[in-house]
Order: sequence, then C-alpha cells, then structure tokens
Amino acid sequence: MTSGSELARAISGGTRLYGILGHPITHSLSPLIQTFAFQHHHLDCLYVPFPVQPDRLPTALAGAIALGICGLNITIPHKEAILPLLDEVSTEAEFIGAVNTVDIRDGRTIGYNTDGDGFLLPLQALHIVFADTTALILGAGGAARAVTVALLRAGCPELTLCNRTPERAYRLCDDLCQRFPQAQINSMPFEHAAAAARDHSLIVNTTAVGLHPGDPQLLPETAFRPEHVVYDIVYRPLYTELLQVAKQRGATVVPGIEMLIGQGAEAFRIWTDRTFPTLAIRHLVQPLI
Repeated sequence: MTSGSELARAISGGTRLYGILGHPITHSLSPLIQTFAFQHHHLDCLYVPFPVQPDRLPTALAGAIALGICGLNITIPHKEAILPLLDEVSTEAEFIGAVNTVDIRDGRTIGYNTDGDGFLLPLQALHIVFADTTALILGAGGAARAVTVALLRAGCPELTLCNRTPERAYRLCDDLCQRFPQAQINSMPFEHAAAAARDHSLIVNTTAVGLHPGDPQLLPETAFRPEHVVYDIVYRPLYTELLQVAKQRGATVVPGIEMLIGQGAEAFRIWTDRTFPTLAIRHLVQPLI
C-alpha cells in the first residue's frame, strides 16, 4: 500500500499533467504506456484518460488549456474534429487530416500526427532500405494515409493501394501523387491484391479486418513468400490471421503493437525530448494484448 508520504512525493504542486481524450476510452493502453515512460525517467508527470463526448470536445480542450495540462493524445472519435480547434497543426497532420498528439505550451496548442513515425520505427529496426522497397497497402482510410505518407517520405519509390471501395483508393492515390510526384503510386481493385502482393516487398494492412474472430482472410497464403515483410496495424490479437499465415509462408511479420508503441514514443519525445523505454514497454503490454 502507498503511504501518505510516498503519495505526496508522487503528486505535487509541480506535477505536469498529460492525458488522452476519446470516447470510449477505457480500452486505451496509452495511460499505462505513458505512465511507465514518465516513471522510467523519474519525471514528475501524471497521465490521465479523459472520456469526452463528441459534442464536448471544444469545451474539453479549452478546459485542458485552462487547467495547465501540458499535452494530450487524441483518439477516436476526435482525431479529425480537433484540427480546427488547434492554434497550429503540423504539415503532415494537416495532409493526413487527423491529429493524435497535442503539445500545449504557454496556452498555445500544436497538433501532430505521430502514426507515421510510429509505423516506421519497427521497419527501421529491421534495417529496411526504403529506396528499394515497393509497398502494397490494404485500405485507404486515415491510417492508410498516415502510413503511405510515412513510406513516401522515407524514400519508398513505388506504392500500390488496394481498397474494397475503389473510389476511396483513387482519391488517396490522387492526393499522394500531387504531393509526391517523384514516386510511382497506383491503385487497383481489392480483388487484384493477391496477385499484386507477389510484386511488392512490403505488405501493410491498414484496415480493421483481423480485429474480430471470424473476420475474412485478407489474402490467400499463396500471396506470401519468404522475402516479404508483412505488417498489420491491428494490435489485438497480437498476431492476426494475416500475420500467422504470412509467417507460416516464411515472411517476416510485424504486429500492430509495434506501431502503437512507436506512435507513443514519438508523442513522448514531442512532450519531453526524452527517449522511450521501448523494450521494457513491449514486455509490459504484450501480455495484455
């Protein structure tokens, strides 16, 4: 049991407050992850989950500023709605159309999207040469936008989008082509994804397929080969059906928990300019997935 003196040392008048805004919020691992990182560096900081109904977002953000909160993570359903409420938004977050991290300094709010940097971290750990990487992206929503921007910024020369609603993939393709004219960016119907996979070295699932038992298999096992890196941003379960099949075929697989940790690491760096205890946090959260 924590004594009164220990609690007084843990929370003081100088404690810096951080949190996450979302609805619902009880499922979020961010409070556990960020609290561990603050404690790892012996920082006098506290991280709190704030359940905020969609119509209360402007009031909640104004209240956070008034209370001197130093930083926020933003999750569903607020990642798009918060953009016009912020004083400044990073170029990448503006293009993606979503903010998941807010830095608050002297009452001024700056929005970032750390999903892209978080996505790249495990690929960098695998020493992927992005200039030699051709990527097949399954999905064309907000997560796909963050992932594709990150890959193209890292130097990926060729990228193909496959989505069950082709029009959405076409729109994202057009947006990306305008911003990255030097890259070869294509879109195709989802039924061609299996054939396209054989011609790409990196396969990324940015859809929610795999999150629930009984979800359809995105690609047949014949789509995978040992040279593939297969990345699924779904982090529950830890190894989705897509990753299990790809691994059985000899591919290198990257589970979505790596992106979750990576985007948290970038938010932590923005707030504190400190390194994230990635290995320790991975051991902390994996049993919870």
